[in-house]
Amino acid sequence: MVTTTSAPTPATPRTSRRIVAITLAIIAALVAAFFVFASLYTEFLWFDQLDFANVLTTQWLAAATMFVVGFLGMAVPLFVVIQLAYRLRPVYVRLSSQLDRYQEVIEPLRRLAMWGMPIFFGLFAGFAAAGNWQTVLLWMNGSATDTVEKAFGMDTGFYLFAMPFYSILLAFVSAVLLLCLLVTALVSYLYGSVQIGQRELRISKPARIQLAVLAGLYLLVQAASLWLDRYKTLVSEEDRITGAAYTSVNATIPGLAILSILAIIVALLFFVTAVIGRWRFPLAATALLIVASLVVGVGYPWVVDTFQVRPNQNSLQAEYYQRNIDGTKAAYDIADLETTSFEAVTDVEAGQLREDAETTASIRIVDPGIISPTVQQLQQYRGYYQFTDTLDVDRYEIDGVSQDTVAAVRELNMNQLGDGNNWNNRTAVYTHGYGLVAAAGNQRTADGEPVFLESGIPSSGFLTDRENFEPRVYFGEYSPEYSIVGAPEGTDPVEIDYPRGEDGANETKTTFSGDGGPRVGNTFNKLLYALKFQEAEILFSDLVNGESQILYDRDPATRVQKVAPYLTVDSDPYPSVVDGRIVWIVDGYTTSATYPYSTGVSLGEAIADSNNPAPSLTFDDINYIRNSVKATVDAYDGSVTLYAWDDEDPILKAWQKIYPATVEPISEMSGELMSHVRYPTDLFKVQRNILGVYHVDDANSFAQQDNRWQTPNDPRNAEQLQPPYYLTMKMPGQEEAAFSMFSTFIPASQGAAERNVLMGYLAVDSDAGAEAGVKSDSYGKLRMLEIDTDTTVPGPGQVQNTFNSNADIVRELNLLQQGESEVQYGNLLTLPVGGGFLYVQPVYVQSSSGTQLPLLRKVLVAFGDEVAFEDTLTDALDALFGGDAGADGGDEEVDPVDPETGEPTEPTDPDTGETPGDGTDADAWATALADAQQAMMDRDAALKAGDLTAFAEADDRLTEAVNRLLELEAQETGGE
Repeated sequence: MVTTTSAPTPATPRTSRRIVAITLAIIAALVAAFFVFASLYTEFLWFDQLDFANVLTTQWLAAATMFVVGFLGMAVPLFVVIQLAYRLRPVYVRLSSQLDRYQEVIEPLRRLAMWGMPIFFGLFAGFAAAGNWQTVLLWMNGSATDTVEKAFGMDTGFYLFAMPFYSILLAFVSAVLLLCLLVTALVSYLYGSVQIGQRELRISKPARIQLAVLAGLYLLVQAASLWLDRYKTLVSEEDRITGAAYTSVNATIPGLAILSILAIIVALLFFVTAVIGRWRFPLAATALLIVASLVVGVGYPWVVDTFQVRPNQNSLQAEYYQRNIDGTKAAYDIADLETTSFEAVTDVEAGQLREDAETTASIRIVDPGIISPTVQQLQQYRGYYQFTDTLDVDRYEIDGVSQDTVAAVRELNMNQLGDGNNWNNRTAVYTHGYGLVAAAGNQRTADGEPVFLESGIPSSGFLTDRENFEPRVYFGEYSPEYSIVGAPEGTDPVEIDYPRGEDGANETKTTFSGDGGPRVGNTFNKLLYALKFQEAEILFSDLVNGESQILYDRDPATRVQKVAPYLTVDSDPYPSVVDGRIVWIVDGYTTSATYPYSTGVSLGEAIADSNNPAPSLTFDDINYIRNSVKATVDAYDGSVTLYAWDDEDPILKAWQKIYPATVEPISEMSGELMSHVRYPTDLFKVQRNILGVYHVDDANSFAQQDNRWQTPNDPRNAEQLQPPYYLTMKMPGQEEAAFSMFSTFIPASQGAAERNVLMGYLAVDSDAGAEAGVKSDSYGKLRMLEIDTDTTVPGPGQVQNTFNSNADIVRELNLLQQGESEVQYGNLLTLPVGGGFLYVQPVYVQSSSGTQLPLLRKVLVAFGDEVAFEDTLTDALDALFGGDAGADGGDEEVDPVDPETGEPTEPTDPDTGETPGDGTDADAWATALADAQQAMMDRDAALKAGDLTAFAEADDRLTEAVNRLLELEAQETGGE
């Protein structure tokens, strides 16, 4: 028997291409899935290392659950109505030729459409629902606040937690029902259940029932939405306020109730139609509902507003204005503002500041926004270090006395590595900054430099003298994107600690020994992080060992925001030394936009000023804010600790239920940490923004709008608001000076109509005390001085203009700017002392080119219409107040010297060394001016000729002549 075996049929090219395409698609899907896995798993490792893994898993679980709910909530109803509409179609029906063609096209795709359409819309609904997980969890965990609004008698917790949830729920259900109604109508038409022709509409019984029931359900949901809209009027704008005013209470709200009831009636008529088959009644009722919505919802409120409210606006709206005042003050925590009428004096006399000696001794003449270049030059040491452009204000107890300081940490500047900017150096060698630099806020050296209390590499000063001080900064505002640190015991260190070593070595190295990041020692984790950061060196470098950790997301604000995603983080984290560790203190806010009768603000606009001109915020429009959390980030190991600073805040309470055991009670805060906590800048800015209008207490003043205030622009930057300033001072009525923050107010106006006179002075006690776990009773106390209008007190802009136009001051400023120098004005401080307001502004001089080192040379002061301009604050105060102010500044021991020669700036007799007598010799003035002019001409000629020797000689003569002029000016001022 002979058998034959046929040869296998070779694969056709089309089949081969299909196999290859499928294989490539599977590989691409696997690669994409692995990238997604790498991103998610590394994120989990980051949270898990910080002991906040439950925060991430809760977010994932909540978002995934909401996605499923949204997907099923949309897809299932759509699938059901499509199936019902198709399966209940009439079997025998004559279709038009056009519908026949439609069916021929659609029929091959029918099964795909029946499944694809629900899935398509379900995905959109799922993603939309997942984005609302926070609203849903707040609703599930929110609680009553025990504060009741007056319009409906509802607890404010309803508006904070329930109303937003009901809004998104009703919107979602409305979208589902409307889409189901449209799809049902489309399928019914395509398959003959609904026929339109010859001026006649025919609907089969199954289609009629389905369409009528869906329409009825949709109208029931609209009825619920209209009812909910009544409550939304309390967070909507009306007639200058947020909240229901006269028109809403007497027309809009009753109208919405009527429309809601009508919608229910129309819905019932549709349900009746589903049974009896008569469309006339529900359709007529629907038309009536539309007409009623125009009449009751639009027309009647317009009539009430036009013919009743506007002619009697102030009287009719008074009750609702008052509700808005009370609601706004409660929402922004300014209800306990202590307002004092202040009759400011503007005359000066000797000894006027005697009772305010404690305040004047603490006046901060060091401007944290100007001295950064000076600190860079004196404390940077290497190009790969840097300091922030604006230093931070803090206070420390030194020898039993509280000292205001300006401080900054020495961080890395990876852009200055030059040719050394390779992966090894960037990742494993230059890993951390070193030390905190602190300077006294009220002192200066003889040549105008800051007086450093903590400085140097290695660090030295009052902080280093404490036990177990850790100066290394692995986590900061300028830390590298990521660093890989850690090594087995006994391994030679590779991380540069600081550029100085023992026995003449150029540097000292160290190895990170904390727990600061996820472990990256095994091959799998190396691969994950190589994918995350797109750098293969992580996978292959010998620097990555079994003990390695990877540090990333190192900015303190970023770390707090990630572990507490419900917080809005303050824009100004600041470093302090607490219990021997450098820590970043970060303020966190809980916010809402649905507090009843509270006026909303743009958070970004409210906190913008000359120090923070363009803040970027995720959540901007708010009408409620609380500083609910104080957070710390350890600068060495990055550990994050959250403290419940306002444990009465209802929003924080809800989030604590959502993320249990993530926020520590205030009782866990150490006494030293309490001593460095301060009232947050952004919260104060929001409050001063609101108080520009809401400093009044009664509705009549609010209605007349005759006492609106605004924050003045920064005298140094006319395009931005003046920032608030921290200062140790004593407000009128306080028993002793306290660390505070203040801001000023001028009349609200625009353009040329601006009147820069002082109307109000706002200060808040920013000292939380130093007792562990106990907040000072005075902390957060807002005090407003309302300036008596009978006395005109110059505002900051007017004072700055006086400084700039005073002939004597201008002359001295011109002398300071001779040669290659330029003048910088420091922050203009306003202090309520001596029965009035004292303005203090430090004046810095720096080179106009090359290395710029701002040095504090002079101090401007003003009180009323009087001004003074001296070398030190103490001298300036004495000159301002009749030769003896009765109080000293913190710089009374400074003897200013010329930075070039080291000689005192005060003129002395060459034989006796004593200061000459009073008076100014006119001939000496003329001679000095002539010498200065000649020296300038000679210097310019030498520069044009290229004669550097002659240029230097002429420049020396110019400097000497300028110094003589300064000496003569000092004589003249002393003589007066």
